[in-house]
Amino acid sequence: MSNVRSMLLVGVGGQGAILTAKVLVAGLMEAGYDVKMSEVHGMSQRGGSVSTQVHWGEKVNSPVIGKGAADLIVAFEKMEAVRYADYLKPDGIVVVNDYEIASSSIAAGLCEYPEGCLEAMQKNYKCYVVKAAEIAESLGNTRCMNIVLFGSLVKALGMDTMVDWEDVISRTVPEKFRELNLNAYRAGLSAVAS
Repeated sequence: MSNVRSMLLVGVGGQGAILTAKVLVAGLMEAGYDVKMSEVHGMSQRGGSVSTQVHWGEKVNSPVIGKGAADLIVAFEKMEAVRYADYLKPDGIVVVNDYEIASSSIAAGLCEYPEGCLEAMQKNYKCYVVKAAEIAESLGNTRCMNIVLFGSLVKALGMDTMVDWEDVISRTVPEKFRELNLNAYRAGLSAVAS
C-alpha cells in the first residue's frame, strides 16, 4: 500500500473543510486515483471540531487514517493543527492557517487560547503557515479562506499540474462565487514557496 497517500483536513464547523475535501476528491478521481473519504462532523454546527480524511492511490481499501499515518494535515485553525498532530507521519507536511477561533470554553473564560501552536508545529514538522483569512479578506470575502488553503495544499504536495484544479473548482462551487474562489485558489498557490 505504499502508493496510497492520505490527508486529514481539520477545522471548526463552518470553515469549509468539507467543501475543500470534495474539491480535492473530485480532482483526484479525475486524475484516475481510487479515492475514499470520510467525514466527522461532531459538534461542528456549534463551532466544534470537524475532520475529513481522504485516502487516494491505485487501490484504497479504507477511508480511515490511523495515528501516525497522514501524509498531510491541512488545519483551517491553528489549535486544530496541534489537536490532530499525532495523526501525521514523522516526515509529514502541515499546511496551517494562522487563524484563531475561540472554543466555547475559551469564549466562556474557563481557559485561555494556548500559546505556541504554530511554533510547536514548525518545530516538529515540515510546516507551511498561511494567513488564509487575511488573503481571503483582501479578495473581498473571508468565506473563501478554505479555497486559499486548498491552493496552498495543492502547491505543498506538488499537485498543481496533476489536473486542471481551476476547472474542478469551477464545477464544484456555486456559480456566483466561482471567480472569487478561482482567485482564492491562485492566491493560495502563491502563498506557498516552491
